[in-house]
Amino acid sequence: MKRVVVTGMSAITSLGHNWQDFEANLRKKNNAVEVNESLKEIEGLYTHLSAPIKDFEKPAHYKRKQVRSMGRISLMATSATEQALIDADLLDDAYIKSGRMGIAYGSSAGSSEPMVAFGDLIKSGDMNGINATSYIKMMSHTTAVNVGVFFGISGRVYTTSSACTSSSQAIGYAYEAIKFGRQEMMVAGGGEELCPSQVVVFDTLYATTTKNDSPKTTPKPFDKDRDGLVIGEGACTLILEEYEHAVARGATIHAEVVGYGTNSDGVHVTQPTKETMAVAMTESIRDAGIQPSEIGYVNAHGTATDRGDIAETNATQLAISANVPISSLKSYLGHTLGACGAIEAWASISMMNNGWFAPTINLDNIDPECGDLDYIREDGREIETNYVMSNNFAFGGINTSLIFKKFK
Repeated sequence: MKRVVVTGMSAITSLGHNWQDFEANLRKKNNAVEVNESLKEIEGLYTHLSAPIKDFEKPAHYKRKQVRSMGRISLMATSATEQALIDADLLDDAYIKSGRMGIAYGSSAGSSEPMVAFGDLIKSGDMNGINATSYIKMMSHTTAVNVGVFFGISGRVYTTSSACTSSSQAIGYAYEAIKFGRQEMMVAGGGEELCPSQVVVFDTLYATTTKNDSPKTTPKPFDKDRDGLVIGEGACTLILEEYEHAVARGATIHAEVVGYGTNSDGVHVTQPTKETMAVAMTESIRDAGIQPSEIGYVNAHGTATDRGDIAETNATQLAISANVPISSLKSYLGHTLGACGAIEAWASISMMNNGWFAPTINLDNIDPECGDLDYIREDGREIETNYVMSNNFAFGGINTSLIFKKFK
């Protein structure tokens, strides 16, 4: 089996588009959540909060013909991928088009704008808003296809659309494609654009926060007074590469991917099950060939939902059986859905390499029903560790766990 390393990383988030800005905002405990005036206009909606990206625009050097099939989600994914390829020193490499590089990329859904036009078609027979690229922008695999075509990637394509595990599964499948010798390099990640329909989905489940008068105090992962999540947006790309190939070309290596576990609860569509969540983590640890006690930090899914936080933390305690340090970045970014797994993997690797791990903000009173874990609070924590775990969980009972090793 092949070793798999990360040679390129880039993200577009509401707290910055590079690690320096992102980390600075984490250290300042800046929260991207704000009142969304357009949500106030939706009758019956309980939450009015979101965490938007305000400073993203289509890169000026992208030609119209290149992006005519892209909505906002694909533009963010393509831009993040471009920067990751630059980071990996691969952007101008003909190897991208050789067939030895593939792509695994995902999102919960495509862009929302063309959905309106198709809704008009179904509701009233009006197809005036539909054109030749409407479906390409809207389809659930729009990110994988558009990114692949933009850069001319001709290897295998995994189109992961599994809600909140879309990009963590993408990283996992990319890792396995290289590990088992099917590809030498993989573009892996995910994206999501802010859409009222996604807010409504969680609102109808009573899973969104209603702290509309105090947006900076929410979400509150693991807190006994948490009342739900906030929807955000973003995109993130990791470049995964076979170790020997990376060394041969003199690539900078950010980390090694050593463990991946995924499974399904098989019980309920929206109610998580701690036992099977723990199995996914245990599979990842077994795949990494390490002991649970070697995990120095867990980046939690940490959505600030009632049952989700309890199930996840108790599963973490079952799998690792240690007072492991843990925190949730969704307390800053909100829930970026299909992008969260990749963003949290990028952040986990960066924090491991820097030796400082961000706290969960807004965590004032730990819920006694949450697992007996070492919750990172206040000003964060300096930790020297060789292994970090990043976990994500999605509708349908889909569970993922990734383990990254510090590269020395």
